[in-house]
Amino acid sequence: MTSLWRDRTPVETDAHLDERYDDIVVGAGITGLVTGLLLARSGRHVAVIEARDVGAVTTGNTTGKVSLLQGTRLSRILERQSEAVARAYVEANREGQAWLLRFCDEHDVSYQRRTAVTYAAAPQGLDAARSEHDAARTLGLDVVWAESLGVPFPYAGGTTLEDQAQLDAMELLDTLVGELRREGGTVVSGRRVIGAPLTGSTAVHLEDGSQVSAENVVLATGVPILDRGLYFAKVEPDRSYALAFRHPSPPELMLISADAPTRSVRDAPSCEGRLLLIGGEGHVVGRTRSTAAHLDALRDWTREWFPGAEETHAWSAQDYSSHDGLPFVGALPRGRGHFYVATGYGKWGLTNGVAAALSLTKQIHGQRAGWQTSISRRITRPSGAMEIARLNAAVGVHLVGDLALAELRSLRRPSEGEGRVGRRGALPVGESCVEGRTCAVVAMCTHLGGTLTWNDAERSWDCPLHGSRFSPEGDVLEGPATRPLRNAVTTT
Repeated sequence: MTSLWRDRTPVETDAHLDERYDDIVVGAGITGLVTGLLLARSGRHVAVIEARDVGAVTTGNTTGKVSLLQGTRLSRILERQSEAVARAYVEANREGQAWLLRFCDEHDVSYQRRTAVTYAAAPQGLDAARSEHDAARTLGLDVVWAESLGVPFPYAGGTTLEDQAQLDAMELLDTLVGELRREGGTVVSGRRVIGAPLTGSTAVHLEDGSQVSAENVVLATGVPILDRGLYFAKVEPDRSYALAFRHPSPPELMLISADAPTRSVRDAPSCEGRLLLIGGEGHVVGRTRSTAAHLDALRDWTREWFPGAEETHAWSAQDYSSHDGLPFVGALPRGRGHFYVATGYGKWGLTNGVAAALSLTKQIHGQRAGWQTSISRRITRPSGAMEIARLNAAVGVHLVGDLALAELRSLRRPSEGEGRVGRRGALPVGESCVEGRTCAVVAMCTHLGGTLTWNDAERSWDCPLHGSRFSPEGDVLEGPATRPLRNAVTTT
């Protein structure tokens, strides 16, 4: 599956890494590239190191909305935090959005202004949509309630915010890479960082056995690939789906439902005219019977409400949501003040990611954004502690339950596109058949040992604990795991 944005030639990157830099940024998505560019502009020697290719994970698979109205996120934050903290979150996103659109204007990256909408798909969703409207007004956004939205699918009203934006995420990343390299920075892809020393000089270890040193290291990897701070236990990995269609009249709005199942709708320009983008069907990674069924649900919904729509692309994306709705941005515990992290954007990374980059750059220069000071005063109320406990209780249930399920299944040769988990001796073994090739791997996540589940839409092994994903052959697709799966044929 390839996203609409990634259906193009990969972004050109550099081939060589020096032995030392002022700053190393791990991850070439929106956070990593903006952080690298800002640091390079300040005269620092910077390298961005990407394990796969630019935009391979979250940013290249986003729906491309650059909005301050973000589903029901603001009302959720206000339920858990003070108004001052919630206002700081809005201010951070406002600054991130302003920087991003200014960059687009200065470098001819195309985007479209649109009205953002959080709507109730049914009367049962009105309370959630109204709560978001009230929260947005409280936090200074000029939202307007609309009873009529002029769309063909069912709704019961929604809150709207004018003058938001949407874009092509890979056009943006391509331009960021070009600007970063012009400022003297290095962007290297296909080099996986697998760890860093706990003591001694600040450095990162690469999968090929090499080491690169720096004064500072920024982990812009979705969830940190270093377990210091236990962020994997404070965020939940979410996977959601998107489809692009040729359609004569897609709505010129950016819509997302307040009630479940989520439906996200926007248009997108193309050389053949405007396209219709439909997204939603989110779930925790690795905790669904069939990922293909989620795509089919979006197809059925589109077929019903946009007759004649012709599918061009299907894809999915992964992001991490924190227990209280606020991102984690700042120094990594046990990092001696030289390791930094950004995670927990909750699917709104185009504004949060830029805000994180602005904050991290200031921190590296010994400064602090005003809104970051307020966000750092976030409180963990009993409800927040209970949410963290819920996240980790669910992890424990899947760890034990999936092991038991693997124990009961018998391993047989899978059919085309299928993957199955069984046991050989003490080990869970995953066997898959993709494009006529059968692979057998030890179906145990190399991060913390979760038993993997087969993703039938994307032909991958997914971990239901913390969201690591692996190819049929066992290569790491996304973290927090950094090591590949073992081959079951050669494992004794």
